[in-house]
Amino acid sequence: MEFRSFMDQALREARAAGARGEVPVGAVIVSPRGQIVARAGNRTRELNDPTAHAEVLAIRAACAALGSERLTGHDLYVTLEPCAMCAAASAAARIARVYYGASDPKSGGVAQGARVFSHPQSHHAPEVYDGIGAAEAEALLKDFFAARR
Repeated sequence: MEFRSFMDQALREARAAGARGEVPVGAVIVSPRGQIVARAGNRTRELNDPTAHAEVLAIRAACAALGSERLTGHDLYVTLEPCAMCAAASAAARIARVYYGASDPKSGGVAQGARVFSHPQSHHAPEVYDGIGAAEAEALLKDFFAARR
């Protein structure tokens, strides 16, 4: 099967999150057959829930749709490097591949900071691909935070 990026869909979710006043991060979960099974943008402020990150919401929705706590073979596309919480959730869900856009030197949990997937207590380590759509993802974040300063 030929590779197809779904980062454009994650970026759409990020733009929608930003329009709602949330930090503009978006995520989609893609099945092994190349179909989007869940999509989400950050909703921490809207839901008054610090765990309502795009990745966690998308994982929850995909698991509910599939009736399973595991997403074996599924891919996660997210506009920002997952934090430690989201990386741990991805490992627990057995996500096969994580594709992310912008790096997060402050709160990242994959290539920065906690490096969850390389930790000896991580039960699963997905393949990781970074920099997909990074320029647009970074611009969304920079514009969002610049407007609030």
